[in-house]
Amino acid sequence: MAEGYVAPGFERVREAFDGGLAEELGAGFAAIRDGEVVVNLWGGWANREQTRPWAEDTIVPVYSTSKGVSALVMALLADRGELDYGATTASLWPAFGAHGKDKVTLRQTLAHQAGVPGFLEPIDPDLWLDPAACSEAIAALAPLWPPGTVSGYHPMTWGYIAGELARRASGRSLGTILREDICTPLGIDFQIGTPESDHARASEMKKPTRGGDFGEITLPRKAAFFTKWAAPTRGSTQWRRIEIPAANGHGTALAVARLYEAYATGGLINGARVLSQEGFDALTKRVWKGDDLVLPFNIDWRAGIIGNSNRIYGPNLEAFGHSGNGGSVGFGDPVAGVSAGYAMNKQSHCIMADPRSLKLIDALYSCL
Repeated sequence: MAEGYVAPGFERVREAFDGGLAEELGAGFAAIRDGEVVVNLWGGWANREQTRPWAEDTIVPVYSTSKGVSALVMALLADRGELDYGATTASLWPAFGAHGKDKVTLRQTLAHQAGVPGFLEPIDPDLWLDPAACSEAIAALAPLWPPGTVSGYHPMTWGYIAGELARRASGRSLGTILREDICTPLGIDFQIGTPESDHARASEMKKPTRGGDFGEITLPRKAAFFTKWAAPTRGSTQWRRIEIPAANGHGTALAVARLYEAYATGGLINGARVLSQEGFDALTKRVWKGDDLVLPFNIDWRAGIIGNSNRIYGPNLEAFGHSGNGGSVGFGDPVAGVSAGYAMNKQSHCIMADPRSLKLIDALYSCL
């Protein structure tokens, strides 16, 4: 049985969460409506040996669900005038302009259009654990398609690019901005770059038994996912401690729901204005919609967040969300005034639209 809270009228969400715990190792699900927490549930185990119960403050690496959070930070910098979505990425980071990447804009880059989804040539996987060196190597890559023409998901490289741009624009790291300007003032338990003092409450992840179905392994897909060096070894102290804005955000499901609340409210989090309405509109303006060159889906890309054209983040097309490797989800729906976060440690093979999260989202909307 789950622990936690559901507001009156949201009992179906508890029923769905309790019914799904048999499929989980451990998990949390939270939802916020009109600024109020209406669901905050957790249950199961935080480790593979099933000796450490999942607690209210258990934090989880939510992998690419981190991207929607990092996109908020980039939008905050744009809202303050510290960076310009319409400027070329190379204008802020000249080395990035190598091999014909000099014309791609920051907005296009955040919408996965830079053409550098990964490394085709072998690298030492430990390069991912050195953000400065990894960013330099990414800047030197030749694009796999003409930059700014189509989108192809950048699972890891997106975070190093965003992190370097944030540092150059503000003088602070992306994780520092998130902590100092958003999470600490608003009491949100989410971090990109998690200090060792918090590692003891981090969940262990159980990997899926098989990979997702990407179809034909094209060069962009190979670079992004299908090499031995496509990602660092996850779960180490160093991996948790460094900042990978695309992939190693750690937090609770409630923290994910609270951060994605900005997408449901036009830039408000817990009643505090994080983005102006103009800043929110700039973040969520469509950049490109079509068949992604890496993900086997038609994707509605905005400046780092995904429009809900596939209706995997609830029934309303106006919602925005992002999914993470293995099943995590964060989304905000301005029509329903609701946001939600799902975080778990038993990873599935689903690339997006994990059935576990879909059941919980369906239950949530049945209560609205």
